[in-house]
Amino acid sequence: MRVSRTQAAENRETVINVASRLFRERGFDGIGLKDLMKGAGLTQGAFYKQFESKDDLAAQASRRAMESAAHKWSAATAANPGKPLDGVISFYLSMDHRGEKMDGCPVVALGSDAARQGAEVKASFEAGIKEYLEMLGSWVGEDDSEKAMAVLSTMVGAVMLSRVVNDPNLAQAFLDAAADQVRETVAI
Repeated sequence: MRVSRTQAAENRETVINVASRLFRERGFDGIGLKDLMKGAGLTQGAFYKQFESKDDLAAQASRRAMESAAHKWSAATAANPGKPLDGVISFYLSMDHRGEKMDGCPVVALGSDAARQGAEVKASFEAGIKEYLEMLGSWVGEDDSEKAMAVLSTMVGAVMLSRVVNDPNLAQAFLDAAADQVRETVAI
C-alpha cells in the first residue's frame, strides 16, 4: 500500500522521536532496526525508504535528543526566571532526572557511545553541547567559557555517576555535591 508524502513525513518524525528515546535507554548498539521500527509502529522495510542507514538515523535521533534536552533547560529557566541557572540545577541534578533514561540528557545517556560514532553523530552532540554552553555562558558570564565548561562537566559527570551506582543515597550524594560545587563556582 502506498503512503502519502504527508504520512511518510509523519512516519519519519515518529521514527526519529522513538529512536531518540530508545537510543538513550539502550545505547546506539543496544537496539536493532527491527525493534526500533516496531517501537515506531512500522515495518523494517519502511526504514530504508526514510533513512540512508542506521548511522543516518543515529545522527538525526541525536540531534532530536539534544533539541529536546535544550527545551527542558529552557522550561527549567522559565520556571525560575529570576535565577535561571538555579532552575536548571534543580531539574538537572535531581533524582527524577537521574531516572529519566529515555528522556534525560543525551550527553549523559550516550556520551561514551557517541564518542565511538561517526562524524555526523558527533556533530549532532557538538551542536547541542555548544547550545548548553551558550545558555550556561549567559548565566555565568559570557566571557568566562571555562566556567561554563566546568559547570557543564560537573553536572553531566554527576548525573552519569549517579546512574551507575545502585545505592540511592550515594546517587543523591553525587547530585548534591555537584549542585553545591556549581553554586559555589558561579556564586549563586
